[in-house]
Amino acid sequence: MEASFFLLFVLSFYSTIHKISSTTDVITTDQFIIDGQTVVSTGETFEMGFFSPNGSSKRYIGIWYKQILPVQTVVWVANREKPLTNKSSVVLKVTKPGILALLNGKNEIIWSTNTSRSVQHPVAVLLDSGNLVVKDANDGNPENFLWQSFNFPTDTHLPGMKLGKNLKTDHEAYLSAWKTDNDPTPGEFTRHIDPTGYPQALTKRGTSVSVRAGPWNGLRFSGIPKQLLTQSSIFTFQFIFNIEEVYYIFSIINSSVLSRLVLTSNGYVQRLTWVARTKSWHIYYNLPSDNCDTYSLCGAYGSCDIDNSPICGCLEKFVAKCPQQWEKGDWSEGCVRRTPLDCKKEHVFLKYSGIKLPDTKYSQYDKTMTLEGCRQVCSRNCSCTAYSSLDISNGDKGCLFWFGELIDIRKLSERGQDIYIRMDSSEQAEAGSNRKKAKILTGSISLLMAMILLGLILLYKRKKKKKLKLDEDFELPQFQLSTITRATNNFSLNNKIGEGGFGLVYKGVLEEGQEIAVKRLSRTSMQGLDEFKNEVIYISKLQHRNLVRLLGCCIQGEEKILIYEYMSNKSLNSYIFDQTKKNLLDWPKRFGIINGIARGLLYLHQDSRLRIIHRDLKASNVLLDIEMNPKISDFGIARSVAGNEMGAKTRHVVGTHGYMSPEYAVDGIFSVKSDVFSFGVLVLEIVSCKRNRGFVHQDHNLNLLGHAWKLYKEDRSFELIDEQLADSCHVSQVLRSIQVGLLCVQQRPDDRPSMSSVVLMLANDSLLPKAKEPGFFTERNVLNKAKSGSQTASTNNEVTITLVDPR
Repeated sequence: MEASFFLLFVLSFYSTIHKISSTTDVITTDQFIIDGQTVVSTGETFEMGFFSPNGSSKRYIGIWYKQILPVQTVVWVANREKPLTNKSSVVLKVTKPGILALLNGKNEIIWSTNTSRSVQHPVAVLLDSGNLVVKDANDGNPENFLWQSFNFPTDTHLPGMKLGKNLKTDHEAYLSAWKTDNDPTPGEFTRHIDPTGYPQALTKRGTSVSVRAGPWNGLRFSGIPKQLLTQSSIFTFQFIFNIEEVYYIFSIINSSVLSRLVLTSNGYVQRLTWVARTKSWHIYYNLPSDNCDTYSLCGAYGSCDIDNSPICGCLEKFVAKCPQQWEKGDWSEGCVRRTPLDCKKEHVFLKYSGIKLPDTKYSQYDKTMTLEGCRQVCSRNCSCTAYSSLDISNGDKGCLFWFGELIDIRKLSERGQDIYIRMDSSEQAEAGSNRKKAKILTGSISLLMAMILLGLILLYKRKKKKKLKLDEDFELPQFQLSTITRATNNFSLNNKIGEGGFGLVYKGVLEEGQEIAVKRLSRTSMQGLDEFKNEVIYISKLQHRNLVRLLGCCIQGEEKILIYEYMSNKSLNSYIFDQTKKNLLDWPKRFGIINGIARGLLYLHQDSRLRIIHRDLKASNVLLDIEMNPKISDFGIARSVAGNEMGAKTRHVVGTHGYMSPEYAVDGIFSVKSDVFSFGVLVLEIVSCKRNRGFVHQDHNLNLLGHAWKLYKEDRSFELIDEQLADSCHVSQVLRSIQVGLLCVQQRPDDRPSMSSVVLMLANDSLLPKAKEPGFFTERNVLNKAKSGSQTASTNNEVTITLVDPR
């Protein structure tokens, strides 16, 4: 009798637990769910429990719409990478200090949440929004969550969910498609709000962009149909971008409407709305909607028009870069201006209307500027290729600037936007006879003034016994010698901060308090005179945040002086090769310096008014500002190449041992790939805090490049890392940087990547090619190794040398 009563009590107890578990919205430390039990949100919109996809026996924890039948619509999956094959004894429970965990019969964790806080009374609650949250049951703040599923979405974007990135914590909430319609395992496609440049919505296949919805323009993403985002009776949309976060969120005005955004297993972004009458999901919108939504289908400056045949065409006043390929339907190389840009000539900005704005990966923005202000700013920087309004929600305000080629443009109808593209002035049509007359009159006056000015210049030059021939297009502020003398305390040795083959460098302070660096040309150095000319000709035409800025010059009597912005932290070599000061450069700072140098070189090679080859990139020629931003300096031996040329040959080889590429040091052949080699050396020196030239190792006679290569081949690259980085480095990022450095110092120039490829390699996690043997790899004969010391470099490492081929 007693046994029967006890059995009845146990059955009643478990029946009670099952009943509570299947009707509540809460999981507590005392109450868990097993397969067959569920929790339901308070409004009975969503339900959570165990499920199996169609045609599969695997079990998952998921959330689905409760009222939508007969098809189960799953919106979130917990253990998508660890499905259950044996469902017996598996429980979902909350544990202290606030973890929601899926446990097997051995109490082993199959899946769990995480938290950085500990609470006494943790509970998991399924909200009516579909958000599963873990919180403190006694906390009166309804938004103070320890963890929430909305921060870790799977393939579905629900109303109220933020899709984007927390810029303070670096956490990103993005969509990840199922592998197939019946397999929740993460598939190939992901959906992001990419904050690079100006934020835009992207779909990626692996690491490659497959579809781009464009940047937010105040009303919608530039490439998404207007009607999708203007249904004010159903949806509201927000795009938030500030210093803390960037995200896109939508809300439903009518709570009876069920709508969701889904990334399908084949890469489509679909807006679906539930239609109760037909008991089915209605596809409100598909992206890609047609072939023109394929990313960069028509290449640079190509425009896709779905109503044309073929669908790809060049923007007006542009022509196919490879006409034969273009005619065969291969549009990947895109288009080029029919009149090439020359930064020495006048430019105009032509308006192109009704388009999806180009890829904003290499863009900058200003939220307050007017459209005219945009034009003025862009016109002052030759690398600025185009601009448009940032926000069209209430007239035109703010600016979006593009740098580099314009990619992924398509023709749109009434929902397209305007963009203003930099073109040669000859492409601008004449606007009426009055304008023509005014231009002729202005041109005549300008010509007359130019002739008078030319006569005065020639007269002035005849009176000079010594002259300095500078580029006639060069304009630079002139400083009085007396001003520079006062600023440097009469060129006091106490003010000296550096020297080279050109002469001395002093720190100075102008009367208004501005600190300057003063480079004074030595009167006896012919090399210095040539370097002075180069500095004036080249750097005065270059403007980039990672190039040192030339403020002016002083040419008075025998004095030839250049005035630069002052870099308070001096040169990079004063840090990485100093056993004490190197500790001030943790890995984030070093990685920032590497990226900054890369961007500066990319500008010189590709985006500047002149295609510049530096020829003497080294640690002492990289200066650091007060925030440790790198600035490439010393253009004394730089050379420019015209048009599409990538290099040249010289009998007058100049550079620094340890940084010069093999083909340049041996054969006098220099190119952009020579600078890439020097950059690779710099990367390895920054990572290791060891000089390439003068490097000594007890086990071999290799230089730093050979040592790094040896470690790389033996899968021991981590041994190259400076020991001071142990606490601050992101190991995979450092190892990736080492591999990029080795790719840059490969023996053959053709094997080395371009700087545009280097910048991309450093910015993403895509698979890198295998590095081949570096230049100057053979072992050296090192005499008196013990006497020289393990890391003591000769002064030759920092002196630019000149070699003349007697041929």
